[in-house]
Amino acid sequence: MGKLKKIKALFKTNTVSDKGNGLYASLDELMDMRKYVRLMQTKRKLKSYSQQAGDIKSAFKGRGIEMEEIREYAFGDDIRDIDWRVTARKETPYTKIYAEERDHEILVWLDLSPIMAFGSTVELKSVTAAKTAALLGWLSLNNADRFGCLIFDGKNNWLYKAKNDRAYLAAILKKIAEVSKQSLHNTEMSAEDKMRSLKLLQANIKGKASVFVISSFSEWNDEYDAILAAIAKKSRMFLTNIYDKLEVQAPKSGQYMAEFAGEKIVLDSNNKKYRKAYADYFAAKKLQREKFCRAFNCKLVDITQESNVIGALKLL
Repeated sequence: MGKLKKIKALFKTNTVSDKGNGLYASLDELMDMRKYVRLMQTKRKLKSYSQQAGDIKSAFKGRGIEMEEIREYAFGDDIRDIDWRVTARKETPYTKIYAEERDHEILVWLDLSPIMAFGSTVELKSVTAAKTAALLGWLSLNNADRFGCLIFDGKNNWLYKAKNDRAYLAAILKKIAEVSKQSLHNTEMSAEDKMRSLKLLQANIKGKASVFVISSFSEWNDEYDAILAAIAKKSRMFLTNIYDKLEVQAPKSGQYMAEFAGEKIVLDSNNKKYRKAYADYFAAKKLQREKFCRAFNCKLVDITQESNVIGALKLL
């Protein structure tokens, strides 16, 4: 059968140092994410890594609901704000100007379930997800927005309602770090529990919040999409897809052993048909996410561990 190789995600947690080990997100790492906020906000535009990805900054700068004035249309104004009655009367385009939204709400649904405990390079997907949530928290605090988070470990939920408070954010990051470490020993996954968690998120959305669903969407189905569609209708939703390069295409030709929850399997990537089917599966799932975002007017942000959180959201 040839030489078997173990996938790099199968680490022994008791042999690695406490900080920056790639297995779980330490509190120090999550607190350190605040140093990137100033860098990200010195520029005007964030880089997109998906055809459907939009400017992340838009999550922190919504359109106001209170009109301030009507003035002549200027290049760059949103055509959706044109006042057609005034335009017809004046015979030149006029646009409505709205007061900027303040005290905006940013909500994160953070998936730290066992499906996220995988990584073939720098760190596990759960670590990248935790860092992404932390960065969004620091950006919210800097923008005077309220930040809330729902942490899901595959079975349990920890809900933090949105507030704009530094000590409160630190408490959220501490809990994320704890769950990130504990989740390494968790093998419990339940479709029913995930649905309950997403419904809990939906129930706690107030107003036109910006909602970031941070997960790996490879195993999501129509039932999950139905609840995501309901969330998208009452929020500005960002699907933040955390994935590993080993999910995109099969490893180099050879035989590989993987283990999860005591079950071992051998992957044989010597077969060309297997390699094609492997790549096609990921491509189909990605296309499914993109179609969903087009249908429900949400945005898809793809993040890999290799690019890192900052690499995927870095400024142009």
